Amino acid sequence: MSNILPFKPRAKKPRKRNTLCENNHHKWVVEKQSQFDVKAGKLVTVERCAHCDKRRVRAT
Repeated sequence: MSNILPFKPRAKKPRKRNTLCENNHHKWVVEKQSQFDVKAGKLVTVERCAHCDKRRVRAT
């Protein structure tokens, strides 16, 4: 007969947090509070990432 080894489940590796955001795949959500840039006098779209709160501004 063969030797039977006891079963040991593998420990799971901890996942990195916000791996999509780390690879520049953000989930952009439009912020509607500030839509007008006073200094440039243009309409702008302020977007915020729903996961990591990074912001970007796009001029329209």
